[in-house]
Amino acid sequence: MKIKDIVREIENIAPLSYQEDYDNAGLIIGNAEDEVTGILLSLDTTEEVVEEAIRQKMNLIIAHHPIIFKGLKKINGKNYVERTVIKAIQNNIAIYAAHTNLDNVLENGVNMKFARKLGLTGLEILQPKQDMLVKVVVFTPVKDADRIKDAIFESGGGGMGNYSECSFSVTGRGTFRPGENASPAVGEKNKREGIDEVRIEVIVPAAGAGRLIEAVKQVHPYEEMAYDILPLKNEDRETGSGVWGYLPEPMDTGQFLAMLKQSMALPLIKHTGYTGMVHKVAVCGGAGSFLIQAAMREKADAYVTSDLKYHEFFDAENRLLLCDIGHYESEISTLEIFYEVIKEKFPTFAVAFCRTSTNPIQYYQ
Repeated sequence: MKIKDIVREIENIAPLSYQEDYDNAGLIIGNAEDEVTGILLSLDTTEEVVEEAIRQKMNLIIAHHPIIFKGLKKINGKNYVERTVIKAIQNNIAIYAAHTNLDNVLENGVNMKFARKLGLTGLEILQPKQDMLVKVVVFTPVKDADRIKDAIFESGGGGMGNYSECSFSVTGRGTFRPGENASPAVGEKNKREGIDEVRIEVIVPAAGAGRLIEAVKQVHPYEEMAYDILPLKNEDRETGSGVWGYLPEPMDTGQFLAMLKQSMALPLIKHTGYTGMVHKVAVCGGAGSFLIQAAMREKADAYVTSDLKYHEFFDAENRLLLCDIGHYESEISTLEIFYEVIKEKFPTFAVAFCRTSTNPIQYYQ
């Protein structure tokens, strides 16, 4: 198995096009054509993590946080990033990171895993993204419309929230004139032809439009398939920041904090003084202060995230229970996503959770 085979499965659920502009997800160190001897999963990549991979004879580290986040002008070992990169290259260890691209997906994403740890149901994106969807329009002879729709739906087109296989069709009259070198399925060379056609429209994530078009071309009768890909401003309810959902039953503040501490294996929780009942809960793994207002607009009773500053606790205005559980603690379950994705496709392949804790924060109790 090659690195690119593993990467393909991860990027099927978290395309690189979903990452934020400032991010550096993807294959950071290594050759995608190299064969994989084993995979080590870690939240971060440090020198100690690379050493663990070497000991276990694993040549691919899959992490959530990219080891190279900003540009490196020199690599001479003056800090932990440079030393980690040097050690990985010297020992032929590849490093791959799925960061904000994995944060920004609902299905199998960081925040869905987080929310399910708390038992939340009815999950939806807290702050959906725009410009992530396109409309694909395909023109086909009337007699082929059903099999074209089948190909579209099987390749991921036509999803809208909780609905699938959504499309719109209208009939019309298409014309074309095959050239001398054409091999027309209908009509004759150098003669204008007219035929009744169906215009089929579906919505699809922009990252999957190319794959959909290629799949439809395989079953389309025409030598030259006519199609359009049109950008949309619609919100994509499947991609974006944070997630919200409902607890099975409302809890008082004390019950919720106790459950949160146990479910996420927390040493402590920083929180506001909200004392109301908690039923609707929003979560965001990692630094999530930018979603405080979104959580309040959604009328969440609690918002759980990390890396909150002192004055940001005031922003909750005692309208919700604002909880800071720590960056590492909020994202460590991301490793389970990697494990499940890889094991589903490659059940016998060697995949291990890193035993080295990369949390740089310690707590004195």
